[in-house]
Amino acid sequence: MTNRPRRTLKADTITMAHGSGCKAMRDLIEDLFVGAFDNPDLNPLEDQARFDLAALSAQGGQLAFTTDSYVVDPLFFPGGNIGTLAVNGTVNDLAVSGAIPKYLSCGMIIEEGMAVSELRQIVQSMRQTADAAGVTIVTGDTKVVPKGKGDKLFINTSGIGVIKAGVNISAQRCRPGDKVIVNGFIGDHGAAILNARGDLALDVELKTDCQPLHSLVQAMLEVCPDIHAIRDASRGGVATVVNEFAESSALSIRLLEEALPVRDEVRGVCEILGLDALYFANEGKLVAVVPGEQAEAVLAAMQAHPAGRGSAIIGEVLAGPAGRVLVQTGFGGERILDMLVGEQLPRIC
Repeated sequence: MTNRPRRTLKADTITMAHGSGCKAMRDLIEDLFVGAFDNPDLNPLEDQARFDLAALSAQGGQLAFTTDSYVVDPLFFPGGNIGTLAVNGTVNDLAVSGAIPKYLSCGMIIEEGMAVSELRQIVQSMRQTADAAGVTIVTGDTKVVPKGKGDKLFINTSGIGVIKAGVNISAQRCRPGDKVIVNGFIGDHGAAILNARGDLALDVELKTDCQPLHSLVQAMLEVCPDIHAIRDASRGGVATVVNEFAESSALSIRLLEEALPVRDEVRGVCEILGLDALYFANEGKLVAVVPGEQAEAVLAAMQAHPAGRGSAIIGEVLAGPAGRVLVQTGFGGERILDMLVGEQLPRIC
């Protein structure tokens, strides 16, 4: 952009004109988005952001690229909103590869009639969340759909990060004897969204666990560069992640039910609805598979980090049967933990 005064958005609600490419759309982009995400890569408002490849190559041997879309209902919930979710979710998708997140894109699909004040609050929270995660939002897109054809706001974010040489994190690298570690209480986000919808009318304190995990992963890699596998346990929860690990590596995983960190409030929601916290979505939790002999060192590093204070070893990798996940119960028995057949809680992220 030049040094001319930035346009101002005067409307109280979003109209179809704000997606038409005319002056109204320029007002929206310059006031809300450029005003919040202000940085040298975004401000020229070209159709793409441009980077110095030599500078990126100096930071790592591989480029990581990911994309995700967010359709959560409601848009605002205890501990965050769709904007914080969009930034942290994409940061974490990069982080679990061992990448250092660098740049994000932001695509907004806005429903006609959405309050500008709500959109402004979400955009500002995205900037704050990006700053906290050390990433920059450098490009984006805006579309407006007619009233009744969307649900206020959908967001797509894509991300680029760099992976240092020697880091090779993959679900296919699990080995018998590896330990399975989670970085804290599971199911918080799923329970918080469910309660925020107001259908249960529960008088409990439930808050999303939404947080960036890249610095936690880097702390883990410092003590164990040979971490075998990491994934964030978002939709489908911990159960889905460990099943993916077992299938990809053609091995078996056994979890210890008594070792699973679950808040009493989340456990109570599960008991009321007949659900399992292992399937609840998380937005600030990862599941890592590390060599058994290094598990305690990794666990100590995680517990010393703000995003991993509640970390626990929850299971181990076994030779077989291939693709099987078992949960050892507190009574000494075992049960099979399958992937969900359908969606347990729709519109959760």
